[in-house]
Amino acid sequence: MYQLSVVLLSILSVFWPQADAPVPERWHAWPVARIFPLAVPGVSPSGARVTYVLAGVAPEAPCRVAFQPAAVRPGCLTALRATYADSTQTYVATVGIAVLDAPCPRPNGGVRPATVRPVAFPGGPAERFGERQYFAGALAGSGDPYLVATAVGYADGRAYRPGGRAAPRLRGAARQLAVALHRALTR
Repeated sequence: MYQLSVVLLSILSVFWPQADAPVPERWHAWPVARIFPLAVPGVSPSGARVTYVLAGVAPEAPCRVAFQPAAVRPGCLTALRATYADSTQTYVATVGIAVLDAPCPRPNGGVRPATVRPVAFPGGPAERFGERQYFAGALAGSGDPYLVATAVGYADGRAYRPGGRAAPRLRGAARQLAVALHRALTR
């Protein structure tokens, strides 16, 4: 009888809707694939529909390692990062989630704001992505225990040059990824 009850409860737990983890606990309660989905629909800098595909997920890191100093305030507990490439493998973006001890106001950012440090992954479109290669960034989060930051650049490894025409075009891709992952984590 006991074994039958355990089996029935196990089967029901798969089909029965479970309460979602509270927002502040999601970063460690959710599986990695829910925090960083394998694919995120979007629009490329040229206006075409694309899918941003997960290139890799970096290990959890201290905030001072994962973010540039001006990107997050004191009170950042830990950082989660992943890098995406668009479906054409032209653009790459690192998305960083700063887990905060309390909600904070969204920092202001320009074309190339202080942001997450890019993470390269060997053997794919993100293998040459680093701090010199990010052209634009975006920050999302206000009143939540998370700040989501993105750094976007080209997959071919070209370095950023101030005043270039590419940065404003890439800012939209940076913003849509930051907003999409922030929304998924906080709604």
